[in-house]
Amino acid sequence: MVRQPSINAQNRTPLSTERIIESALHIVDGQGLGRLTMRRLGDALEVEAMAIYHHLPRGKEQLLDGLVAHVAAAPADVSAPGRWQDVLRAWADGYRERLLAHAGVLPLVVTRRNPAALAATLASLREVLRRGGVAEDAAAVAAHTLLGYVIGHAALEVRGTAEDGAAARIASGEDGAVDWDARFRAGLGVVLGGVR
Repeated sequence: MVRQPSINAQNRTPLSTERIIESALHIVDGQGLGRLTMRRLGDALEVEAMAIYHHLPRGKEQLLDGLVAHVAAAPADVSAPGRWQDVLRAWADGYRERLLAHAGVLPLVVTRRNPAALAATLASLREVLRRGGVAEDAAAVAAHTLLGYVIGHAALEVRGTAEDGAAARIASGEDGAVDWDARFRAGLGVVLGGVR
């Protein structure tokens, strides 16, 4: 006897790598990275977990690489009008928001070796700087520093790390809570101000 596909299966969007990554991101955003399993992902996609391996033959390792690439790859708009400082400030604000929105993936961005995930982002930052008149060598260093600053700041922000001393008082509100926006803007000003 041939089993007929369920009505759900007939109307379901076909499985694709992009759909798998989006569904995994939804799980991580809602439940945390520790809750991401191939079985749970299969349930969310309404497929057997083994069907995922057709699109991701290396399994969970490839899935984690895909999550890093999906979240971390966010190139700056190299054709945006205005001063390079303003273009990079806008990129940094947006990138920080993206990382914070997907805080569950942030530990992977920080610890997982996936240089390809950041290659296009770094190249775009270098290009914005180069177009702004910054020498190639200095642009490469500045792009790397800026990317590291934004990722590092987002990671500290997610952890809620606040050091003691004057810096904490300057970036704190009246209730003593850290004003992460003010701290981010101040640090970004230091990074961008140091580019020559």
